[in-house]
Amino acid sequence: MASVRTSRATGRRTRRGGGDRGSTAIEYLGFLPVLILIGLAGVQLGLIAYTAQQAGTGARAAARTASQDGLSGSYERVGRASMTDWVAGRSRIGPPTGGDTVTVKVTVTVPDILLGLLGDRTVEKSATMPRD
Repeated sequence: MASVRTSRATGRRTRRGGGDRGSTAIEYLGFLPVLILIGLAGVQLGLIAYTAQQAGTGARAAARTASQDGLSGSYERVGRASMTDWVAGRSRIGPPTGGDTVTVKVTVTVPDILLGLLGDRTVEKSATMPRD
């Protein structure tokens, strides 16, 4: 820390040293990558949650359509239409299974924005509807 002296002739204070000027900026630059990583992790968690919500919506719509007798062939189109375009493009909609009920499983690949730290992640949701 710089020392402060008072001049006898003028009565003004003068500062000596100043060796720590700019150290706050350097400390901030050193901590900036950690802050960026924490921010990207928060965005990644939000992206996973959003993808899971969209997969659930697609599974419910596809199962609802597959459970109806006249519409059972268009379940995949309806399931994709119920999701946003970028999620629908990354999704796989499985064939309906079941007897009195219809179950459809949707699997979506989650994009990784953390530069490959998480690897390939998928979200899988299924929905079951009674057959009409």
